[in-house]
Amino acid sequence: MRTHRLDEAALPVGTDPRQYAHAVARAHDAVIGGRRPAARPRQLIVESWRRARNQGVNPDHGAESRPVSAGEVERRRATCGITDDALLALRGGLVPVAESAGHIVVIVDVEGKVLWRDGHPGVFRRADRLGFVEGACWLENAVGTNAIGTALVEGVPVQVHSAEHYVRSHHAWTCAAAPIRDPRDGRLLGAVDVSGPADTMHPSTLALVRAVAGLAEAKLRDAHRTRLDRLRAVAAPLLAKIDGQALVVDPNGWVAASTGLPPLDRIALPDRLDSQEGWLPAFGACSFEPLPEGILLRPCAPDAPSVARVVVDVRRSGRPALTVHRSSGSWTYPLSGRHAEILLDLAENRAGRTAAELAEQLFADRTRTITVRAEMSRLRKRFGDLLDHRPYRFLADLEVTALR
Repeated sequence: MRTHRLDEAALPVGTDPRQYAHAVARAHDAVIGGRRPAARPRQLIVESWRRARNQGVNPDHGAESRPVSAGEVERRRATCGITDDALLALRGGLVPVAESAGHIVVIVDVEGKVLWRDGHPGVFRRADRLGFVEGACWLENAVGTNAIGTALVEGVPVQVHSAEHYVRSHHAWTCAAAPIRDPRDGRLLGAVDVSGPADTMHPSTLALVRAVAGLAEAKLRDAHRTRLDRLRAVAAPLLAKIDGQALVVDPNGWVAASTGLPPLDRIALPDRLDSQEGWLPAFGACSFEPLPEGILLRPCAPDAPSVARVVVDVRRSGRPALTVHRSSGSWTYPLSGRHAEILLDLAENRAGRTAAELAEQLFADRTRTITVRAEMSRLRKRFGDLLDHRPYRFLADLEVTALR
């Protein structure tokens, strides 16, 4: 359960940075030594320290890992999903500020590999001594608590200052990072980070990084709209010749055009379309026909409903999924982190949950029912024949399994 604020800076307003760093350092030494700290750091930091300790990260110098090759960095740059326009937004929004403030800007992929570095040359040299170089892995299981790795785990912008870092050799640093998501499906692409010497820390850095990450995601949305427009131009004359129901979607299920159907923005597609027919939550059995940059879908004649087995699988960090097994076949659908949390809770509470109960579980705040209802509305649009409401639950005739 994630209860951290999206703009939680490391230092509360009015806090002296040096005093804060000393207090956190004492808490860090106590936790590493197996003692209870006199003052408890932020909950986000405590949880990250716990993960790093459970993963066996060395608190003095981190894990031994070598950066990937320059060729592998180039390959990852080409396949990470961060377009040239998004990269330009990240660099243009952060590099000038970083250079003037004595910081560096780092962009990583979803596996925490450093793909780009820009900023102040003097800080480059310090980063080199730390192993903070292109190709290096900056996940928590490699270097412990840090803004990049912790933002990738939590899925929210994170600022980590001085002794909040799990590894002691990083205590001279301050960093702020924000995740970057693919707006088409919410998939995590990586993160952008601003790092520098601890004495250059400023609370507003987190807000800046979060805003620029949002600008990069807007560039990704623009590129997606352009691709949908191209697909729509292909789909229009094709659908004009079809009688009955049909629609053309992109590989992520976004609808470019349809005929004989009510307006739809997006439908849930399986991870893989390996055959000419399959089952979709919105339509049941459908035929699939590949198109340039898309898929033509045609609902088949309705069959008698078949009892399904449903599996909610959250074992792979960052890649939760819902798998539906029916007599006609099995299909797997990727889930966002929030939808995975909801479906996992419903899988483990078959009697169902009210909106207030889900709000308590997700946000530790029973009043956030509007947010819950909005998320459940999205889920029921995707998986309408699997979910019920009043209360929210999986349908009673389904066999549901939760895998953690």
